[in-house]
Amino acid sequence: MITTATSPRQPDFRERRLLHVLIAAVGVWWLVLAIAPRYRYDWCLENILVLAAALYLVASYRRLAMSDLSYLLIAIFTTLHLYGAHYTYSETPLGFWLGEQFGFSRNHYDRVVHFSFGLLLFYPLRELLMRAAKLRGGWSYGLALAICMAISESYELVEWVTAQIVDPEAAMAFLGTQGDLFDAQKDTALAAVGALTALALTAGLSRRAGRPRVLR
Repeated sequence: MITTATSPRQPDFRERRLLHVLIAAVGVWWLVLAIAPRYRYDWCLENILVLAAALYLVASYRRLAMSDLSYLLIAIFTTLHLYGAHYTYSETPLGFWLGEQFGFSRNHYDRVVHFSFGLLLFYPLRELLMRAAKLRGGWSYGLALAICMAISESYELVEWVTAQIVDPEAAMAFLGTQGDLFDAQKDTALAAVGALTALALTAGLSRRAGRPRVLR
């Protein structure tokens, strides 16, 4: 059973082998990508949120330890974000490769990560609501979706303000708009689509399994 979203007991940290592997893997990935990033200022800005999220997960573990599935999804999203931070989202080799394969005129890696934000983090956010606020059913789905969208939209605003305050000259590399005036709106829309996809998958699998303690 990969998830224990509503289980009253969480295993001791020392027993959580998958979590140990995820921490080690993400740590090594971070160290590798911390070496000679393309724009050091941009890399530092992108890693502020990673550090804040890591500190929160550590500080809240005893009270709100999450399932293996949630930590796995968070780890996958973090690896995607760290890769983008190393090159900047608008200059990732993977994004250029996708452009060559599908004929895109811009580097769409940022779009992929924004969609992944909603797709991968909806479940962990819903699980936090279930544990902290004891929400169930439609309330847990609806509020998790709303929080995903709110975080995505707030990030776009914080991103712009932070870039302007810390290093205006590096702002464009950090924002990664690539000349698109509606870049922020498209990014938040994709995050919403990703969250809705995760909502549908979670609800569908829960209904199909018919075992609330596994996925609900």
